[in-house]
Amino acid sequence: QVHLVESGGGLVQPGGSLRLSCSGSGFTLDYETVGWFRQVPGKEREAVACIESNDDSTRYQAFVKGRFTISRDNGKNTVYLDMNNLRPEDTADYYCATRGTSRVTYSYAGKWCPVEFGSWGQGTQVTVSS
Repeated sequence: QVHLVESGGGLVQPGGSLRLSCSGSGFTLDYETVGWFRQVPGKEREAVACIESNDDSTRYQAFVKGRFTISRDNGKNTVYLDMNNLRPEDTADYYCATRGTSRVTYSYAGKWCPVEFGSWGQGTQVTVSS
């Protein structure tokens, strides 16, 4: 059974940094395309970044490009989202996901990883505030 767990969220001041982790159990995350998403209560979930399974190529939504970095540590079965220069508008619950059947509607623009994301973690909260 696929199980994803996010961690690393918290309260940070504008301009600060956080590292989110997405750990997998019951399967090998190394061979999966993994996406990070975020959602503000009452709003649609939106894509943030993804890393593909075949060549570790990455894609970012424009609003995080240059500030966030997605990467994976195969030895730890973990995918990270390093977030720098955080802004108040980055405040949201952050979720990681891999392919699966639990569809959640989300928005994205431009190129995105061609995967039916449907296995989700429980989310980790990020608050950017002074």
